[in-house]
Formats: sequence, C-alpha cells, structure tokens
Amino acid sequence: MAMDKARSARTNVTGQDARPRLSIKKNIGSGDSSSDSGTLGQCAPGSRVSAMDIKRQQKGNRKRNIFIGIGVLAVLVSAFLFSRLEPAAPTIDRNVIVQGTVARGEMVREVRGSGTLVPEHVQFVAAVTAGRVESVHFEPGQTVSATDVLVVLSNPDVELQVLEAEQQWTAARATLVTLRQTLGTGVLSQEAAVADARASSLEARREADAYDEMVDNEWVSENEHRNAQDRADALEERLRTEQARLDLLNSTIDERLAVQRDQVDRLANIHRYYEERAATMRVVAGADGVLQDFDLDIGQWVQSGTTLARVAQPEKLKAELRIPQTQARDVQVGQTAWVDTRRDTIPGRVRRVDPNVQGGSVLVEVALDGDMPAGARPDLNVEGTIELERLSDVLYAGRPTYGQSQSTVSLFRVIENGDAAERVSVQLGRSSVNQIEVLEGLQEGDVIILSDMSRYDDINRVRIR
Repeated sequence: MAMDKARSARTNVTGQDARPRLSIKKNIGSGDSSSDSGTLGQCAPGSRVSAMDIKRQQKGNRKRNIFIGIGVLAVLVSAFLFSRLEPAAPTIDRNVIVQGTVARGEMVREVRGSGTLVPEHVQFVAAVTAGRVESVHFEPGQTVSATDVLVVLSNPDVELQVLEAEQQWTAARATLVTLRQTLGTGVLSQEAAVADARASSLEARREADAYDEMVDNEWVSENEHRNAQDRADALEERLRTEQARLDLLNSTIDERLAVQRDQVDRLANIHRYYEERAATMRVVAGADGVLQDFDLDIGQWVQSGTTLARVAQPEKLKAELRIPQTQARDVQVGQTAWVDTRRDTIPGRVRRVDPNVQGGSVLVEVALDGDMPAGARPDLNVEGTIELERLSDVLYAGRPTYGQSQSTVSLFRVIENGDAAERVSVQLGRSSVNQIEVLEGLQEGDVIILSDMSRYDDINRVRIR
C-alpha cells in the first residue's frame, strides 16, 4: 500500500509512468550489476533494492522544441506567400467576345442616325372655318388634284355673317347714291341762289347809279340816294357770299363722295371675305399628289386651323435623320451621306442642320440624289450615314462598346498567342461609327477585345479558351 502511494507520488512529480522501473527491476533480478553497480553500491547493507529508490535522469525537450519552431515558421511563411498571391485569372469563352486588330492607314470618320423619308413638297390642308363635317369625298392614299373637294363643312354662323355683310354693303351703296343726289341738288339750289343774288345786286346797282344823277338834279333827296347805295352794296355782298357757298359746296362734293365710296369698298371687302370664308367650307386639296393623314367622320366638328389632311408628292423625297448631339457637332452642309432603306442604299448630301436639340438629338435633312428606288415611300424608316472626313496615316481600331472619343480607357490586349489578355491603358482620339483613332497605349498589329468587359473592372488579366 505504501509502495503504491510512493509510486503514484513519483509519477506525479516526474511525469513518467512505471514502465522504466519495471525495466530496472528486471535488470536487478537478472544479476546485471554492470549497469547499476554504482547505484547499488550506495544502498545500505541488507536493504531491499526497489525501483522507487533509483534516481531517474529527466530527458531534455530541446530537439522537439526545434521541430515545433521550424513547423510554426513554415506555416507563417506559407501564409505570407499565399497572401501575396493574386486570385486566379478568370476564363472567358473565345466565341462570346469580339476582337479587333489595330491597324494604320486611312480612317473614314462617319456618324449614323435613324430617321424617315419625307416628301420634298407637302401641302397641309387645314380648316379655315370651324364647322361640322357634312360629306367626305376621298380616302387616304388616293391621288388628288389641286381643285378636288376633299370635304364639305357647314356652319350657320358663317352663313349669317355673309348675309349681314351683304346687307351692310348694300346699305352703303344706297347711301352713296343718296349722297350723290343730295349733293347735286344742293349745288343746283346754290347756283340758283347765286343767280338771284346777282340779279338783285345788278338791279340795285343800276338804281343807285340812277339816284346819283337824280340827286344832282335834286329830283330825289339825299337820304333816298344813300339808301339806294346801301342796298346796292348789301346785294353785292350777298352775291359774294352765295358764290363762296357755291364754291365750297363744289369743292367738298368729291371728298364727301370719296369717303362714302371708301366705305362702300370696305364693306364690299368684308362681304367678299365672308363669302370666301364660306367658300372655304368646301375644303380643296390645294396641290396635286397623294392624300395622307385624312381621317374624318360625318358629323364631326372641326375647329378653325385644324389640319385635316396632307397632300404629298411621292416622286421627290428627302431623308430626315436624328443624329446624337455628341456626334452632330461635326456635321456640315454639303457632306456626303448614304441612306439605307433596308433594300437599297440611296446617295445624298446634307442640306440642312437644325440648330435646336430635341430629345438629345439633332435633326439633319439629307437631299437624295438620283431616282427613288421602288420601295421608297413617305414615312419609311431608314438608317443614314454621314461622312465627316477622311484621316490619312493614323492608327485606328474597331470601336469598343465603352470607348468614347478623346478619352482614356482600359482595354484588354490579347497576348500569349490568343490564350490570354491583359489590361492596358489606351488614349483614344477621334471616333467614327465603327472605328476610333488610337493615340497612345497600342501598336499596329495589337489585338484587343472590343466587347463589353465591365464585369472584369477589378481584373487585370483574363484567360481565353
């Protein structure tokens, strides 16, 4: 019991089990005194030799600690090296990307836009007078002449205005006749008054002259002589007054008649205007061509100024293209253009550039040269290309999906015989529809990826399979 407790205590102290002691016992029992003679010699005579009485030498841990340190150092070095490694390059399919080769030579700058074919000459038919649709004589797509009546409108107010204007015009003409008669009668009456005044004045003057001789002979009194003189003078003054009145009347006859004639003419014009306005309710085409945008129903009310139809001449067409405002700044009148109708290509030239921007685009009008193809018709959707200029001996490539002119972008350049691509910084210059000038970053013969590679913005290298 005491030996078990001693063994247990020694095991706790030394951290070793009892197996070495069993070995020692075995050696002692076998009489091997060569290995433990020193130890046995220290025992007292007649005492029992036990393994617990032998002092065991503790082994060192130096080698094990060295191995552990080397392992820890290897783990740290491996972790550092792995942290310095870049992620594996992603792989893209060769069949889903578009590649282009950088070349040197002549580059044609072009811009492109969509639009429609429109007639050169279009007659807009509008309602001059508001009215209700009474009858429709044509349908869209039919060929009409300038004098054909397209639709008939009705408006009772307009008809009433015509009658009122005619009444006023007739009254003015009657007033002119009455005025001419009145003025003529007045002139005749005044001429008669002048004649009476002249006769009275002459008679009074003769009487006064007779009184002059009679007063010398004292046949009449001085008072009677003076009365005769005064009467002759008064009648002469009356003659002058009546003559002046006649002259004034004659001088104002033309003016008064002219005023009334102007009034008659004015009312005649008003009457004519209302008659023409009523006549416009029979709406005519106004030009020869094909009827378009003509959609009216019987009984429909249309307002004054409403466009009722268009009459187009399909033999001569032009193209109206919408060019993005960022590209339209270089478009000039006279530049060569091509209009694609999906079946034919029609040459033309820029005739007009609209100065206004609408919806982010600029309207460019292209005059078409030569005869129109069989499929060309008004309102046909077309694609137009305008040649801006030709650049000689420049480095250029296909235009990438995300490359803008006069900018610096990152592109993937194909390397390793087409099996990989690396990111390079490229400075771009002037651009065209499908090509763009390369200023720096690439050389002639380099192959670049033109497809959208925005999902690889944080990657500098990709593999191509």
